[in-house]
Amino acid sequence: MLPPFTHPRTGQDRHPARPGHRPARRSRLRTAALGTVLLTVLTPALSACGGDSAAASDTPTLKWASSYFPSHWDPVVGGSGAQFRELALVYASLTRTDEKGDAVPDLAESWDYNARGDRITFHLRPHLKFSDGEPVNGAAVKAAVERAKKQKNSALFGDLTSIESVEAKGLDAVIHLNQVDYQIPQLLGERVLQIASPKAARNASALDRNPVGAGPFTVTQIVPGTKAVLRKNPDYWDAENIHIDNVELTSAPDASTVVSGLRTGVYNFADIDPSQAEAAKKAGLDVFVQPGFNASNISLNVNKAPFDNGKVVDAVRHAVDRQEFVDKLTFGYGETTDQPFPKGYVAYDPASADAYPYDPARSKKLLAEAGYQAGELKLNLVVPAEDPQAEIVQSQLAKVGIKVTIKIDKNWATPFFAKDLAFSLYSTTGRDSALQTLTAHFGPHGPLNLSSPYEPSGFEAAAAKVRRTPLDSPDYAEVLRAATRAGLKSEALVFTYSQPNLIAKSRSVSDLPRNPAHIDWTGVTIGGH
Repeated sequence: MLPPFTHPRTGQDRHPARPGHRPARRSRLRTAALGTVLLTVLTPALSACGGDSAAASDTPTLKWASSYFPSHWDPVVGGSGAQFRELALVYASLTRTDEKGDAVPDLAESWDYNARGDRITFHLRPHLKFSDGEPVNGAAVKAAVERAKKQKNSALFGDLTSIESVEAKGLDAVIHLNQVDYQIPQLLGERVLQIASPKAARNASALDRNPVGAGPFTVTQIVPGTKAVLRKNPDYWDAENIHIDNVELTSAPDASTVVSGLRTGVYNFADIDPSQAEAAKKAGLDVFVQPGFNASNISLNVNKAPFDNGKVVDAVRHAVDRQEFVDKLTFGYGETTDQPFPKGYVAYDPASADAYPYDPARSKKLLAEAGYQAGELKLNLVVPAEDPQAEIVQSQLAKVGIKVTIKIDKNWATPFFAKDLAFSLYSTTGRDSALQTLTAHFGPHGPLNLSSPYEPSGFEAAAAKVRRTPLDSPDYAEVLRAATRAGLKSEALVFTYSQPNLIAKSRSVSDLPRNPAHIDWTGVTIGGH
């Protein structure tokens, strides 16, 4: 079951530090937008009526101010991090997630495994097509998987290691696996396999500018890094339950102006930080708490000194006061966590809770045993931008005699994912497949494992057992928690806190389905339409 209360945005996420860290992303996007010309993708009908006139008319229009406007519209490149929620306006997937967090039909109306569990066949809905008129069929699924596995700039190849090959048989996509893996329906949902038109994807760079999918909306206009205009896709398989005619997606200019923009009607929907929630409520806006899988951590590289010394690692663990992160950063919306999941989530292991409690005296003792006197151990904490999380870490470690210098590297992602850093921060939005979240953090090739190829003893076997366990098995939850328990033997990560996704919206926008981590527009209405 899902937690009654869960966390915001960002696994193989490309979002560092705190969830949905805004300032650096906005800065990059604004810079990227300077000097660009308007890229417009107009169908003849829309062009004839003046492009934006539909959005200006009295039709249900979503005006979304986003702190994580897509830097890429190719789902193979931009499908990581929080941007997958916005790409899902355009692209549909084989499955999607319901309010329980379970995989349910999307482009595929059903699926079945063979007796051994090493082959799964997805049966696609008939008569579907992409917005360029190409058919949605097994061949399109095959092309999408192969591109995600092979394209040089793919952010998704690490999620698809169980897939050996895909066979297209009309409306069926037969996926051959290299191991028993019952996680596939959970994995190949909105986050990992948003499916683009194979014809459009032949030119990946063009697709990155002009997305072509089979989702609920189609793009009519893009200003790179700044704005996208979309309209309802009448050919979407569930179009009758999409009640929004137009979408205006805008990169939020500054967090401090979002609430005023919502209040004055410039926007009617925006993702916000917890610090903005009270102001939004006072402005008469709805604050929608969306469940998520978010968790933040301190990342250590055990392949580099001083973290190659287990006593130093344990000293850091005992120096961390998780409650301070919650009190200073979440404004009442967060909770402590010492795992890559919020408390209450099916993969959260109560037996592993509080294994390294806040104990500064023990931390000092461990440092002395490791040969460090107070003030002798000096660390560089490398982050991509100014971040209050880093300041909390700096302060807490100073209390036990560790001097931390915060280093800002705007190209942080390169050394982080190359595993060249020794000490950093990360936040994740997780995956619909809890096992994928675990392998991303603890697996030998996990993108969030700063200590790759290090892997905690017993984790590989525990993860394999999860894959071999059907999702509806009565033993599934305990098998999954055992894998979490094995992963938490890792010395590479110290988890700190979790918080939900927060959305501020005008009262004219109805509540959204509470699907964890995803934004689902099914049934959502605007202004009584």
